[in-house]
Amino acid sequence: ARSRQKSYADKRRKPLEFKVGNRVLLKVSSWKGVVRFGKKGKLAPWYVGPFEIVEYVGSVAYRLKLPQELSCVHDTFYVSNLKKYLAKPDVQVPLDEIEIDENLHFVEEPIEIIERDVKKLKRRRIPLVKVCWNSRQGAE
Repeated sequence: ARSRQKSYADKRRKPLEFKVGNRVLLKVSSWKGVVRFGKKGKLAPWYVGPFEIVEYVGSVAYRLKLPQELSCVHDTFYVSNLKKYLAKPDVQVPLDEIEIDENLHFVEEPIEIIERDVKKLKRRRIPLVKVCWNSRQGAE
């Protein structure tokens, strides 16, 4: 039974191998408890990048060339946290204004309040506030 299950699993499994100089996306969906790039939950990006592979470390790890904004993050990643970059400009997440504190938490601050409104229900009033954050370019 074990060998049969292994053969089924091996049919779907493919070895991930990259070369030095390739560009890859970095998986950030596994970073628990971190507000990733201004979005929470389902709207948060799964991958950021692309980043260039600088060095092959061991048998299953790669060292990436990270930008200055991610200097507090270790630059060596396991192969399962990388994804091949397919050169589509809409996949890339801009890292221009990202700030990460020493605990690897994304720092997000409101810039200004754009609009205020009050939603009226039968017995309750809910304040609605539209805020411009520092995580994106332009109004959000």
